[in-house]
Amino acid sequence: MSIGSTVRLGIDIGGTKTAAVAIGDGGELSDQVRMPTGFGADEVVATALRTIERMAELNGVGAFTSIGIGIPGAVDNETGRVAHAVNLGLEGLDLGPRLADRLGIEVRVENDVKAAALGAQHLLGLGLAGRATASGAADDVATAERSMAYLNLGTGLAAGIVQGGRLLRGGHGVAGEIGHIPVDPAGERCGCGQRGCLETFASGSAIARTWPTVAELPARELFDAAEAGDAEAIRVRERFLRGVASAVRLLVLTADVDDVVIGGGLAALGGPLVDGTRRILNEWSADSAFLASLDLAERVQVIPLGFPAAAVGAALVGVAQWQKS
Repeated sequence: MSIGSTVRLGIDIGGTKTAAVAIGDGGELSDQVRMPTGFGADEVVATALRTIERMAELNGVGAFTSIGIGIPGAVDNETGRVAHAVNLGLEGLDLGPRLADRLGIEVRVENDVKAAALGAQHLLGLGLAGRATASGAADDVATAERSMAYLNLGTGLAAGIVQGGRLLRGGHGVAGEIGHIPVDPAGERCGCGQRGCLETFASGSAIARTWPTVAELPARELFDAAEAGDAEAIRVRERFLRGVASAVRLLVLTADVDDVVIGGGLAALGGPLVDGTRRILNEWSADSAFLASLDLAERVQVIPLGFPAAAVGAALVGVAQWQKS
């Protein structure tokens, strides 16, 4: 597939797999490429290089206009350095500079959740404008007028916030790390060392702890069992949904975002997840005129199944103006 002369590449490097997508000058998305992610600094760099080479072959380009990468861990978006990406075996890697030296083009790097926030915001903008492309040209005007939070529900919980078309990073780059806000001081010990963090209620790890099973998809089994009337499943599901609703409420009350888009692995639950979250938000609003005035339930959406939010966002990260705070 030839997608034009201006081709932006976005790569999402995950703990087990790497995904990539290219965006052409007309806004069309290429087919995705997926491959296993290597472990350790040298292997992560090699994975990125193999992905870039494969994408260049598929799209018939000699070089990309820009390259952006989303990756877990603490990322210095100014230097392209990645730290504390434990699942990738990285304690410190100058990923951007190392790739730039090999490719002869600047490579911008961003935390994967923040990159996904840009991708989700971009998709939201397309929906608002009634467009079916990913160019971001005419849509940027409508998108910039809205703010949104991308609520990533995976093994853990984190959020990325976009306001005025720009990522909100904060003074130390931890804006959106709401999973480590304690909501129950007497609760379970969190991996961060605190007790009762929001992540201990609303995450894949929380479901694994409260609904032990050998099923390949524990969250799906949980929701199916609850729907079938299993009392314990209903209890665990409601605890999880209250955690998700709490995250939505927290994001709206702290940043007053127009939209909260749920993504991450648990977003595959789709309608039951959104409907359950909205139901609880409406229950809370029924008891609070203040919350009722905020229309919390109406702000919740879920990322479409299969949309490569982090890879699309990484392609946008590769364009300089998206990097500005």
